[in-house]
Amino acid sequence: MNKFSLFIMLLALCYTGAYAQEIVRQVIAIDEVFALADQNSKSLRHHTTGVSEAHEAVAVARNARLPEINASLSLSYLGDGYLTDRNFSNGMAAPIPHYGNNFALEVSQVIYSGGAISNGIAIAELQEENARLGLETNRNNIRFRLVGYYLDLFKQKNLLQVYEKNIEQTKQVVKNIQMKGGAGIALQNDVTRYELLLANLELARTQIQNTLTILNNNLTTMLGLSGKVWVEPDTNLFSQVLPIENEGYWTDAADQNSPGLKQLLLAVKINQHQDNIIKSERLPKVAVFAGNHLDGPITIEVPPINKNLNYWYVGVGVNYNLSALYKTKQSLNRQKFTTQRTNEQYDDVKEQTELAVKADFIKYLETYEQLKTQQKSVELANQNYAVVSNRYKNDMALITDMLDAGNAQLSAEVQFSNAQINIIFSYYKLLYISGTL
Repeated sequence: MNKFSLFIMLLALCYTGAYAQEIVRQVIAIDEVFALADQNSKSLRHHTTGVSEAHEAVAVARNARLPEINASLSLSYLGDGYLTDRNFSNGMAAPIPHYGNNFALEVSQVIYSGGAISNGIAIAELQEENARLGLETNRNNIRFRLVGYYLDLFKQKNLLQVYEKNIEQTKQVVKNIQMKGGAGIALQNDVTRYELLLANLELARTQIQNTLTILNNNLTTMLGLSGKVWVEPDTNLFSQVLPIENEGYWTDAADQNSPGLKQLLLAVKINQHQDNIIKSERLPKVAVFAGNHLDGPITIEVPPINKNLNYWYVGVGVNYNLSALYKTKQSLNRQKFTTQRTNEQYDDVKEQTELAVKADFIKYLETYEQLKTQQKSVELANQNYAVVSNRYKNDMALITDMLDAGNAQLSAEVQFSNAQINIIFSYYKLLYISGTL
């Protein structure tokens, strides 16, 4: 090895060591993952802001119940007038006091709007609830995505373990074949074949490591953690006893808790209030009002009087839009079909949700059967490995037989671990679909 190659190797080792020191491995339980996502996920922030926005919209709608108060003040300069006969003859100047003023204060209060105001407030309140359900839906989506990343970390780590052991065993086989090749017992073709196998295994290991890095980046980004943190899944997750319940339990849970179904029910209620608002256009609007005016000069007299005139008034006003009697019919018909469409959409989504719950419940039960099968496979693989190992020690089996038995044992263990992960994933999927995640 020349000095340059030695320098490059030392530099790489130093860089690897420094990088390893920066990595902070942190065991995070699934509940902690959810809590961190609720606190730091950028995908939730605009939905949270939307809830605040909808809350303020309710206050704005309620303002329609408050009285309207208008005040105005003006100062003006009035020019002289000019009087003529009706045929515009005999004109003469008509002096007018030049400085004018006006102050007005008017108050009005709607006492009856046909239900337009109360229904508008009800719609705003339902829209606020809808915004909260939108936040809940987005939170469930993010949690389910995090569950996928979290459990994929488990699977990829198990797969990496398999490849690591396969690589070590393959290296040993290559070493043994090379020794036999040097003694003239093995062919060079055998050496080449296993070296190619080793290269493919190392490439697959690199791909798995890259996948783990991507999954970790996705998790840390969504959880608001530093890029130096390496998330380690909590192995205690496997020791939890997950409830099975029954199909009816999960179907009822979905009917009662699914944010999507709740949002459609809110849409039906909003449509009903919209229908009431349209009907209110056919009803009179009643308001009380009061006002006070201070005007000067008094220009309605000839000659004008250079004095201030103060007067006040109170009254009741009724406004009736007669054109609504023939204009609102089409609006009511359209609203009727809108409500009908929303009800039909709710029935469709409810049916699809129940079908999805039933299918995923069947898959959930299936994962327990898969676990039993994989547990049996582990037992058989261990027995097979013990037999082959004993035969190899007695020179009755080849190293390749040991390699195959070891691979079968590792593969069975990984499949067993993955079967446990599949149970957990299927359970969380049921929680997600039923809206209880």
